[in-house]
Amino acid sequence: MILIVTPGPVDSIHGNGVTAGRWAGIVRELGHQVRLDNDYRGGDFAALIALHARKSAAAVRSFHADHPRAPIVIAMTGTDLYPDPVTAGVDPAVLRLAARLVVLQPHGRSQLDPELARRTDVIMQSMPPVSPPRPPRPDRFDVAFLAHVRPVKDPLRLAAAVRLLPADSRVHVVHVGEARDRALGAAAAAESAGNPRYDWRGPVPRAEALAMLAGSRLLALTSLHEGGANVISEALAAQVPVIASAIPGSIGLLGADYPGYFPAGDTAALAALLSAAERNRDGLYERLRERCAALRPLVDPARERRAFADLIRTLDLPQSPPPCT
Repeated sequence: MILIVTPGPVDSIHGNGVTAGRWAGIVRELGHQVRLDNDYRGGDFAALIALHARKSAAAVRSFHADHPRAPIVIAMTGTDLYPDPVTAGVDPAVLRLAARLVVLQPHGRSQLDPELARRTDVIMQSMPPVSPPRPPRPDRFDVAFLAHVRPVKDPLRLAAAVRLLPADSRVHVVHVGEARDRALGAAAAAESAGNPRYDWRGPVPRAEALAMLAGSRLLALTSLHEGGANVISEALAAQVPVIASAIPGSIGLLGADYPGYFPAGDTAALAALLSAAERNRDGLYERLRERCAALRPLVDPARERRAFADLIRTLDLPQSPPPCT
C-alpha cells in the first residue's frame, strides 16, 4: 500500500486536497492500494508520496524512521520553491530522504541544486474538459478569479485594478475562495460591497466554481508565488484564456513568450492588460485564446497518468494484491 500525505483536510475541494485526491485515483488505476491522510500515523506501507516539503516534513521524517528502505516521493509546492527552498524554510535533510522529487512545471527544477534536480520529475496537473453551463454574458466581460484570500495570492490586486478601468468598461470580476487571512477577508468583503466591478462570493462548491470559470471570458491569476497553479489547468480545460502575474510558476506552464503576463504586484499594468483583452486591442484576446487552445494538450489526464506511471516504475514497487471481499 502507498501512503499519500497532504497538509490540511484530505477532502478539501481546493489546492493540495484536489491534487492529492486526483493522484490517489491515478495510483489506484496503476494497480496499487492507496491510503490518503494528512499525516503519517504508523502502519505498513511500501512507499510515501508527500505533498508539500515543508508542511509534510514531520510525516516524512517519521515515515523514514519506521520504513528506512521504503521509497519516499516529495511533491514541492510554490511555497516550497519560491523565492527559494532555504528562504521558504524547507529542511534540506528532508529532501535528501526522498528517492524522487516532483515539481508541477519545468521551471521548478531550476530552483533546486543539481543533485536534487537530477532526481526530480515534472508532472503537470491535468483536468478533464470542462463545458460551459451557458454562453458568456453579452452585457459583461466576466473575469474569473479562483483564489483563497491569503497574502501569497495578492487577492486584492484585481479589485484595485478594475477601479482604474475606463467608465465604459464591461469588466466584472467574480472572485471565489475562502478567507484564510482575517484582515484580508475583511478588506475583500468591504471591496465587494463598494466596488461594482468586483464580486467576492467566498467559498463555493468545486462544481460551482468550475461552472463559473467555464462561463467567463477570462481567468486572472495575481499570485506572488505558485508552484504550478491548478487553476491554470482548469482554465485550459475550460478553454478560457488566462492572464497571469509574470512569476516563474506560471511562466513554466504557459511559456516565456505567452502574451498575457503583467508584473506581479503592478496594479496599473494589470488594469492595462484587462482593458486590452476586453477590447481585443491588437488582437490580444484572440491571441490569448489561440495560445491557450494550443496548450490544452498539456492538461490531458492521460498525460499526467503516463508521468505517474513512469514515476512509480522508478520506485520498483510490487503491485498491491486486490482487496479481500
